[in-house]
Amino acid sequence: MKTKTTIKDVAQKAGLTVGTVSRVINNRGYISKETQEKVYNVMRKLNYQPNEIARSLSKQVSNTIGIIMPYINHPYFSLLLDELISVATQGSYKVLLCKSNSQTELESGYIEMLLANRVAGIILCSPSVDTIKLNELRIPVITIERNNDSATAGIVCDNYQGGVLAAEHLISCGCKTLLHFGGVIGKSMPADRRAEGFAEVCEDKNIPYRIVPSRQEDGYAMDYSKFVEDILIQDPSVDGIFASNDILAANTVQYCVKNHISIPGQMKIIGFDDTPLAALCAPNLTTIQQPVKGIAQLAVQLIQKNRFENSNSALYVLPVQLIVRETTGRKGK
Repeated sequence: MKTKTTIKDVAQKAGLTVGTVSRVINNRGYISKETQEKVYNVMRKLNYQPNEIARSLSKQVSNTIGIIMPYINHPYFSLLLDELISVATQGSYKVLLCKSNSQTELESGYIEMLLANRVAGIILCSPSVDTIKLNELRIPVITIERNNDSATAGIVCDNYQGGVLAAEHLISCGCKTLLHFGGVIGKSMPADRRAEGFAEVCEDKNIPYRIVPSRQEDGYAMDYSKFVEDILIQDPSVDGIFASNDILAANTVQYCVKNHISIPGQMKIIGFDDTPLAALCAPNLTTIQQPVKGIAQLAVQLIQKNRFENSNSALYVLPVQLIVRETTGRKGK
């Protein structure tokens, strides 16, 4: 009678420990590509079939996409998540959502969970996960609005053009002294290019301007009111403001209303993202619209594409659009 092959037989034949073979089979932990291939080859030779995993060995993945987000109550991430789930569902994918609060330990645990569930790919919206380690796992890792390191692909909006559009519009509306609430103190991110585009236009038009980065803790709390007050008290000559997100822009509107600064008469304000908050704000916000639906569609398409072929890391830049509302009062050129 033929003896059934066990995991110990696979480990012995591969020259590895049982624990290592188990981690390869269950996709747990960081295992090198060479070790994975060695285990899979031995499993095939010995006809070792570990239940469901063996039956899916040719695919080695499920029809599930993992999404790691720092927050889901933030208007931008909430909007993006809604589009990602919609697009994934249309493509017959299920979604495993992980909210990390930008905590590295939580994110590491979530990655282990996603790998154990043999996800088809990971969409990463958090800036603190190390994609170098993820890239070794041979599953697509698509990043959104973060610096593109070793991920399969990165997607960003045209942040630079967003800064250009904001500055040009404020100047066309007659603003003489501009301010950009942009970037986060001590952090580098693709959104920093908004300040570059903004500054270039101001310098070209010889318009005085300042760029003031916000504090990370204000972003976590989604309350920039004290930050806005501190800056605007220092410089009452400002008559045009470009904020790096709609929450910051809305807090600027609140400051102006509280201090009887008329909008758009004395102050013109532009936000970024075009979340539902922009249309609900009173007066409602002129803002730079991110192509959130297009970003979601591309992210899922890239996971599908890279499940079956390995491509070089690429960065995709999607266009933005100026949406004019009441806080600037008139259209630019």
